[in-house]
Amino acid sequence: MLTSSRFPIGVPTMYRPGFIFLLLTLFIFLISCSPAFYSSSNKIEETKDKVKINSTISKNKSPKITTDMNDVESTTLDKFDSDSSLKPEIVVILPLKTKSEITKQLINIIELSVYNKKIKNINFDINLYKDREELIKIIENKKQPGKIFIGPIDSYDTQLLHNFCKDGLIFFSFSSKKSLGNNCVFLVNFFPQNELKVLFDNFKTNSKIALLYPENSYGYRVNSLIDDIAQKSNSVIINRASYSEDLTNVREAIKELGKYELRKYELNRQKKILESKQDEKSKKRLKKLEKFNTTTDLEFTHIIIPDYGIRLLQVAPLLPYYDIDPNLVQFVGTGVWDDPAFFTEPSLQGAIFPGIEASKRSTLLEEYNSVYNKKLMRISTLPYDLIGLLNYMFEKEFSIINAYDLLNSQKIKFDGIDGKFYFANNIIERELDILKIENGNAKKIN
Repeated sequence: MLTSSRFPIGVPTMYRPGFIFLLLTLFIFLISCSPAFYSSSNKIEETKDKVKINSTISKNKSPKITTDMNDVESTTLDKFDSDSSLKPEIVVILPLKTKSEITKQLINIIELSVYNKKIKNINFDINLYKDREELIKIIENKKQPGKIFIGPIDSYDTQLLHNFCKDGLIFFSFSSKKSLGNNCVFLVNFFPQNELKVLFDNFKTNSKIALLYPENSYGYRVNSLIDDIAQKSNSVIINRASYSEDLTNVREAIKELGKYELRKYELNRQKKILESKQDEKSKKRLKKLEKFNTTTDLEFTHIIIPDYGIRLLQVAPLLPYYDIDPNLVQFVGTGVWDDPAFFTEPSLQGAIFPGIEASKRSTLLEEYNSVYNKKLMRISTLPYDLIGLLNYMFEKEFSIINAYDLLNSQKIKFDGIDGKFYFANNIIERELDILKIENGNAKKIN
């Protein structure tokens, strides 16, 4: 998930389509360049012109800023007439230090999107800030009715944006905190609520769901969302269990979830009954039961495991070990499973999760690696699609009111690398598929 990050002082430097930025170790420069792919190396050509970022902190006293959403003044569109058009300049506000790699990737992907979509008439004003005080000053200096901002990354800084809605600004933040998406602030991220809804819409009627989640912010969020989504579906939550991030109690959690001890007791009881009988049918039945540790009468048909990374690769094999058989119970993940590292794990073969097939973004992944010699982070596809949407609004010469109407309409959907998308209550929603893991791949099945 995207979290807070900081870096030196970033005072605005104009960035026009086709420019690329390199953050150097000792000196921070913006490299101005004209995009052109070499026929042999497919690299963006760089010029030698360098513009040093102004690193002087303004000594003016910062305006009072509130972070209490109840005190935030709502945007009043009435004061902006239909002629209040969007400004063909996008202000990018990103942190510099902690998470500097994310900042660099977001700038790179904006450049690549501009190049690939052949955008010519939008200027990009890149601003890198070191702290909240500087972020406020940048917005104060740049605010103008119809101005669009991309950023910040984290929720802590995104809290400040609502103070500027009265100025006719529009913000696209990468915060994952849904409560911050309202008024003039639109959130662009991967949201588990969207993914869970897709899952429950695709479960068969009367499916019985178990939830096994990690005790961290992501696991808690999924746990807090799942009941409301299940209640609006044709499925029901049967049981749930959680485990610590260090996995110290994961075995106990799995055994509790699957009622392992109870099913083991029941199987042993059946074995003893059969042992007392001498007929051939009972002997055959006993021989068959000897292969099992527990009975197979699990209460649930699906088990959702909203975890990722090395923990998932450790948790998943423990499920069949404690007789939660993937042949009898459908293993289910969320969008965080969208990683080839999980696709060869034996216990996850046949498992499903919501997402878009990797082939949809394979060209972008290869191109990014070729141009920047870096692997594209999963989150970096987000601004790629956003630039296309903003370009559409500029090409249509939208006013502020037109822009709000479009962003608040769920009827208009845009094609993107991560599937068709639109905004619902200021939160990006995506039309996702159900992907099934098989033999190192994740293929669409719905």
